Amino acid sequence: MSKVGKNDHIRNLRKRLIAGFVIAGLMTSVNVLAEEGVTDSEIRLGTVLDLEGRSSALGTSMLKGMEAALKDKKISGRSLSLLSKNDSYTPDKTVAATQELIDQGVFLFMGNVGTPTAKVALPLLAEKKIPALGFFTGSGILRPEQNLIVNYRASYRQETAVVIKKALESGVKPTEVCAYVQNDAYGMAGVQGVLEALQGEDGISHITTALNGILEKTGENPKRNDAGPVGVYVRNTFRARDGYDSLKQWEKEQNTICRLVVTVGSYTSIGQFIAYANSKGEPWTYSAVSFTGADNLLEELQRFSVTDKVMMTQVVPDLQNNEAIVSEARNALGDDFNLISLEGFIVGKLLLHGLTQLEEKQQSVTRENFLKAYTGQQFDLDGLTMDFSNDNQGSDFIAITKLDKDSWITMRESAWQGWYKK
Repeated sequence: MSKVGKNDHIRNLRKRLIAGFVIAGLMTSVNVLAEEGVTDSEIRLGTVLDLEGRSSALGTSMLKGMEAALKDKKISGRSLSLLSKNDSYTPDKTVAATQELIDQGVFLFMGNVGTPTAKVALPLLAEKKIPALGFFTGSGILRPEQNLIVNYRASYRQETAVVIKKALESGVKPTEVCAYVQNDAYGMAGVQGVLEALQGEDGISHITTALNGILEKTGENPKRNDAGPVGVYVRNTFRARDGYDSLKQWEKEQNTICRLVVTVGSYTSIGQFIAYANSKGEPWTYSAVSFTGADNLLEELQRFSVTDKVMMTQVVPDLQNNEAIVSEARNALGDDFNLISLEGFIVGKLLLHGLTQLEEKQQSVTRENFLKAYTGQQFDLDGLTMDFSNDNQGSDFIAITKLDKDSWITMRESAWQGWYKK
């Protein structure tokens, strides 16, 4: 080869090498910029719920609602894939299931069910800066100003407070408010709600001292019975006697009656507690929070022939409501339409709102851009008012319903007066 030819060969080789480096660099840049869980054709989403355990009715309904909302939807040509894992409402299983979905590469987690499970999942998500959207829990651990968490529902504190405030107005004394709760973070969120609802009432220093002492206990299933106006049970168990005896001891020590027992737990455990107390002839009335599951609690109460003196807070509209989002959910879910699946559907629509905002503004589908679609915003979600202007919780909606033989109906003023007449 001549000297000239050799030089040309070297120059061409250099050009090819430089071009190769440029292309490789561009590909690396694209990979760096591409968000986890987002491809040209798909956005992968994750959820961890109880699909096989003792609260599986909650997880199954929540999943069906989300799937119905996302069915056949596309964002900028990308399909939406919701990957689900079971944790049987058991934190150890939650950790493994969450890590598995993280390893599979998901854009965010949505609709996870439960407080003790959220407590162990959130640190894993925070470490990877993965958003958490519409978890099915009203716990305070999701409600501080955290830029990775977007809540739909009202908190347990709000749910318990609205019932207690109305009961006090109707004639119940602060010393007559008691609680039966799950002995974990979920139940303690309810105890915190009781404490806050009683703040400012006269003659309750001994009650607040007792409640604070219960809240300060730490560890797995610490001793919280026989320590105040609270009875507890162990998660995923149905033994009601210990918690019941704790409330009876409080009544005896304080010479009072638990006219209102605020319950925060799972449907089977709460149903069996109410049935047990009724079998003892207690004149108590009971409230339950939305997480308990209206349909499932109703079935449990019917099994024990409980037909009255139970109320329940709801954080979604009535199933007969004619708002667009309720009608759409009713049509999409058919026989699977219930209060829990409606919440799942709302969470799915909340996700679509954020992604649609990015599509309309021609913004990249990144976690940062997605979260900005909610921060400080107010908007209408097909008839539901969402307000994120002051916090990371879109809805403060709470309705109080009461058991009326075989259904839940709106709690009217006449019922309050009939139960708690001054």
